[in-house]
Amino acid sequence: MNNVMLIEKPVITKKIKERLYPVVLRQFSMKDFHAVNIRDISKESGISTGTIYKYFMSKEDLCFSIIDEKLKDLASLLEMHLQGIEDIREMFRKLFWVTMNFFDNNSGLAVIVFITVPLKSFMANKSYKRETVIDIFNKIIEKAKNKGAIRSDIEINYFVDIYMMIISRHIQHWYVRGMKWQLADTIDNFFDFFWRGISRLGGQESN
Repeated sequence: MNNVMLIEKPVITKKIKERLYPVVLRQFSMKDFHAVNIRDISKESGISTGTIYKYFMSKEDLCFSIIDEKLKDLASLLEMHLQGIEDIREMFRKLFWVTMNFFDNNSGLAVIVFITVPLKSFMANKSYKRETVIDIFNKIIEKAKNKGAIRSDIEINYFVDIYMMIISRHIQHWYVRGMKWQLADTIDNFFDFFWRGISRLGGQESN
């Protein structure tokens, strides 16, 4: 039997991240995904192609690795902002606010994740599953159900689907309209409707 050795990637340094990541996000958010190449990223960032390939196998690996890292940052923000909140309605609202605000502050990432990345390639990558974010969402739902604040007849995966559809649709609309507003400012446009749909009390305040 042949022994297959798994070679771990070297850990990318903070200095290289600071030079490379903004260029990658700009390139992939400004161009069609297939038009981006390592050579242009190298030229703009001043980091040699050899150094880039030391850490990433391809432009797809480079792009998806950054997406994965950034979405873990989102998960960390969600955990921080949700600490200490007991009101279930406010927890759901905070979930949307932190997510929208995060993409306001990382607009290039928003464009890449929801606009430019080919869906088939993205679905094959672990970052598509957004497991760290979804785990947090599931904890909120379990807590809400245990407290009797939301409908018990809706399965957890449907809550996740609704969340993802709302975020995706708002970012796509924002992009098509020229990114002229803050995503976080749109929450009042949909949140009451969302809450009435999932709340056991039909939208009334519930702890």
